Amino acid sequence: MSQFTIKSPKHCGKQGVNIEKLYKKLFVAFSALFTTILSIILLIWLILRPSKPEFSLKEADIYQLNLSNSNLLNSSIQLTLLAKNPNQRIGIYYDEIQVYAAYKGQQITLYTRLPPFYQGHEDSNLLSASLMGTGLPVAPSFGYEVGRDQTVGRLVLNLKVNGRLRWKVGTWVSGRYRLNVNCVAVMALGPTIPTGPLSLKQGSQCSTSV
Repeated sequence: MSQFTIKSPKHCGKQGVNIEKLYKKLFVAFSALFTTILSIILLIWLILRPSKPEFSLKEADIYQLNLSNSNLLNSSIQLTLLAKNPNQRIGIYYDEIQVYAAYKGQQITLYTRLPPFYQGHEDSNLLSASLMGTGLPVAPSFGYEVGRDQTVGRLVLNLKVNGRLRWKVGTWVSGRYRLNVNCVAVMALGPTIPTGPLSLKQGSQCSTSV
């Protein structure tokens, strides 16, 4: 003999309330877990406090800096940079690194891209780049500015590095941060054109922003 059970609307409503309470408890539990994980990551980040990388200019040589009558510039510059990671517990991934030279706010070489690389704790890397420019348009005052620097006896260039970096803490890797480096190269420039390359007087520390 079959038996049928008929639930009253009151019983069904009570069951719906229990399911709703269960969903609320699960939501609260997952929210608490997510908040805890974020707090741990933030705490580790605040304790470690990543310091931005340090760059210094070691060598710079100008092999060509010729200006045509139509204000088109041909340039050839070789440089060597030292990149240092000052952090004891944080590694750095460098991505999309580009180097170029500027004079009086004008870009005088094309971008030269460096291969991406990883830098371990307190590691240092030498970075070399050949910067070239062919037929680059410059301001009409370019020749005058170089002539004035020649009178003063020195030529000042800005060697710039743009790119992105990522911090690495253990197995965790951060998102990408923009990297900007500016190195000032001061070169002796006498009244006569030198037979060899125009070289850096002495190395200098570069300014870095992340």
